[in-house]
Amino acid sequence: MPQGITIFCGSASGVDPQYIRQAELLGQAIAHAGLPLIYGGGRMGLMGAVGRSCRAAGGHTVCVIPQFMVDRGWNDPDASETIITDSMHTRKATMARLSQAVIALPGGIGTFEELTEIICHRQLGIYHGNIVLLNINGFYDPFIATLHSAITAGFMPSDHARLWTTANNAAAALSAALTPASTTHLSPKF
Repeated sequence: MPQGITIFCGSASGVDPQYIRQAELLGQAIAHAGLPLIYGGGRMGLMGAVGRSCRAAGGHTVCVIPQFMVDRGWNDPDASETIITDSMHTRKATMARLSQAVIALPGGIGTFEELTEIICHRQLGIYHGNIVLLNINGFYDPFIATLHSAITAGFMPSDHARLWTTANNAAAALSAALTPASTTHLSPKF
């Protein structure tokens, strides 16, 4: 199986119907690209929408979920494949290992935590794929501003703004994810 596209997103739907719509379009686009969709395996919210739409378009979905979430019934029972992990840490490592790129849709604290970690891993050279923020209606503007504040304050070199990219719709997000990742060395900052 080829390396997939990992999706970070909320297990809630959010208040803007565009969040669900873009999740559905992204799932369809990944299926049409013939790539596996790697996701947290939740059955609700954006997570459920991206998985269902990918499968409806003939795609393969890989649910990566910790046992405690399965025990609570949060998993997508229709996933093409399910990988049960022992922890959230193992879940994130597995999702990264299976993917060639990450796309983050809107979400809550779990999505922010996953996104911050994968950006850090790209900075450290642990993760080499593209990281795309699907910035629906400016959802990620405050997060991006925070990252730029760290650059302005001297806690991150300016070239670290290349660790991620943004897109405003599902098609552009997948295109950015599939663009060959830059191998240009980034400045270390410790």
